[in-house]
Amino acid sequence: MWRYEKRLQYPVNIKTPNPKIAQYVMSQYGGPDGEIGASMRYLSQRYTMPYKMQKGLLTDIGTEELAHMEMIAAIVQQLTRNLTPAQIESSGFGPYYIDHTTAIWPQAAGGIPFNACEFQSKGDAITDLYEDMAADGATA
Repeated sequence: MWRYEKRLQYPVNIKTPNPKIAQYVMSQYGGPDGEIGASMRYLSQRYTMPYKMQKGLLTDIGTEELAHMEMIAAIVQQLTRNLTPAQIESSGFGPYYIDHTTAIWPQAAGGIPFNACEFQSKGDAITDLYEDMAADGATA
């Protein structure tokens, strides 16, 4: 199926914690157009794609989106590691910290948790591809 190498394709090396920025970056992980939704979108839509090559392409893109999740999680982890109580309070990170400490948990920047309503899979190749382009900010 997949061969997993225990390294990031693009290593993340953030030296200075910044919980305020982490709250915004977290939306790219589990927000409405985040990487979790993107990976599930492509990996779900591949099953009703009528063309083998495009089915493979959707699988490849969905797999790549999973790798993006790993990079975003590494960024958030590094932005929130070793926080002091003063940093947590002054940054507005307190509500997140109360529920999750510094664990990586998928949510939008506004605190709304990820759910499957973030993506669509209709079973019609054209409809699904338009949805994919809309989520990626592309135009037809």
